[in-house]
Amino acid sequence: MAGETAQTAAKGRVLVVAGSDSGGGAGIQADIKAITMTGGYAMTAITAITVQNTLGVTDVVAVPLRTIRDQIASVAGDLGADIIKTGMLGTVETVETAAEALDTHASGVGRVVDPVMVAKGGHPLLEERAVEAVRSILVPGATLLTPNAPEAARLTGIEVETLDGQRRAAERLLRAGARAVLVKGGHVEGARFTDLLATPDGELFFVAERIETTSTHGTGCTLASAIASYLAQGRSLEDAVDAARTYVLGAIRHAPGLGGGHGPLDHGWRLRLAPV
Repeated sequence: MAGETAQTAAKGRVLVVAGSDSGGGAGIQADIKAITMTGGYAMTAITAITVQNTLGVTDVVAVPLRTIRDQIASVAGDLGADIIKTGMLGTVETVETAAEALDTHASGVGRVVDPVMVAKGGHPLLEERAVEAVRSILVPGATLLTPNAPEAARLTGIEVETLDGQRRAAERLLRAGARAVLVKGGHVEGARFTDLLATPDGELFFVAERIETTSTHGTGCTLASAIASYLAQGRSLEDAVDAARTYVLGAIRHAPGLGGGHGPLDHGWRLRLAPV
């Protein structure tokens, strides 16, 4: 069968299960751009359609559960996947449906789980009762969990306002069953910030100078998707995280300054810097 043939070798295929961002800065749109620009092949199962721009989210329309399930089955059964990346899921029912479909149609494929909870402008993207579903269904067995500091705090009940808080939250998430955790430090105060990668084998610290800008819409989606892309191409976890961070920091530095609020990144910055 075509699906069986497609899955015989790693080819950089990333199946993204997430919501759409009409403004193009985050969500599925950012995922596709990031995966493409880092050498992977992006496929999607869209979970929700949002009405948003750089000023915020004004509406969210959920995709029918059957359609989410069928998207996953259709893509996985034909093209296959080397890694799964999950983003905005929104509801308990969507979390459960996506997890069940992935278990059925993409069993054994690693998962990068970005526990998207709140939009950059503050609009909730995960209902309160779905936090426990993420904690109990998506965290256990995740190849990599990529919460920012507020998301890590909600998932663990631990204050994450310092590097020590990042470390304690990561330890708890590892105990909850994640195979690796990247607790991002962008929300932690300081001129420099640290992204902490924790695995059962130890900790790695990725430190960078903070870039003063309002163009940070979609950084979490972009980072998780870039990591997934590199993992799908066979890179080690440490190398994938390091390379993805380099890509995202460049995308922030070269942001085009669009919109009147939290602006998008420049996902294609490497194209514009490449020699002709």
